[in-house]
Order: sequence, then C-alpha cells, then structure tokens
Amino acid sequence: MKVLLVNGSSNKQGCTFTALSEIEKSLNNEGIETEIFQLGNAELRDCCGCQDCRTKGECVFKDDAVNEFIEKAKNADGFVFGSPVYYAHPSGRLLSFMDRVFYAASSALAYKPAAAIVSARRAGTTASLDAITKHFTINNMPVISSSYWPMVHGKQNTPDDVKQDLEGLQIMRTLGTNMAWILKCIDAGKNSGINKPVPEQKIMTNFVR
Repeated sequence: MKVLLVNGSSNKQGCTFTALSEIEKSLNNEGIETEIFQLGNAELRDCCGCQDCRTKGECVFKDDAVNEFIEKAKNADGFVFGSPVYYAHPSGRLLSFMDRVFYAASSALAYKPAAAIVSARRAGTTASLDAITKHFTINNMPVISSSYWPMVHGKQNTPDDVKQDLEGLQIMRTLGTNMAWILKCIDAGKNSGINKPVPEQKIMTNFVR
C-alpha cells in the first residue's frame, strides 16, 4: 500500500514539508509506503476549461507536474494534500493543481482515502482545510481525520518553529496512524470480497429545470 503526500508549498523543505514528513514517519511505522510529491516553484497553470481531459484522462498542458501526478495516483492507495495558508486559503498553485487533477483523473482518486493538512503562523487554517477537503467530498473519497484540525503553527514560519509545535506534530502522527488503519481496513475488506461501491449513472441538474 502506498500514500502520496503532496507538498503544495513553493518551499520544498519548509513548514508544510515538515508536517508531511511527520505523517510520513507515522505511515512508514505502520508498514505503508510513501512518497512526498513536491510541487515546488516551477510554473503551474490554472485550468483553462477546455474539457479535453474529460475524454483523454490527462491534462492538455503537459509541461508541469499534473500529468506526472495522475500517473502516480493510479497506483496509489491514499493521499495527503498539504499547503501553507495564504490569506485564509491554500496556496494558489495547490488549488490550480488539484482542480486540474480532479477534472482530468477523478477516477484515479475516487474511493481512496484522503486528508488535508495546512501550516500557518496564526489563523486562516480552517478555511484553508475546507477548500482542500471539498475536492474529496465530491469525489467519493473517504476523508481521514485526526485528534484535532490537521494544522501546524510556527511563529516565524520556519521548520524549526513547527518542530516546537508538539501538539501539531502529534496531530500529524495521529493522522498518519488513522490513514494506515483505514487503508488496512479497506485491504481486509477486499480480501473478504467487499469491493468499492458501484456508482449510479451521474444525474446532472441545474436551477432552471
């Protein structure tokens, strides 16, 4: 079993990475393979609404990390998406990345557990968690919780500050343990003949008819 942990920060070794690394250690202790997928600071486009991904299963833009992640997601069993907090929302690059991934390859993520985590100096965390988690809750993905809202804090927004947030780090470890437990439960269910639900054909309505 494998979990992909997405670092939605431009800083590859910063506060968000520190939080994800704590989750990673917890997952590894439970025998779960992991990979931290770095978005980094390279250019990353927003969705252009071309709709090509609906039939191709990949994004039309092929010069950034989106299609690489989609290929990895097909063989992953769970996901953690992490971001710093900017103006009470996740990083713009993470939201653009997630919009394109979920439009192009929702089937590669559906029915797989996912979690959101954020790092902040002080506030804006719960709004940011909500923005990330919405992607999961419209895509048939079980949401992994922890013992508190999954966030870490740092006075100066440095990894060393995050390492002093002992409660935050414990929340990350607990999230990792909970993710491992759910993955093992899903695996045990499969081995007992319990498969994921078969979705109904999607019904699309609007507000005028």
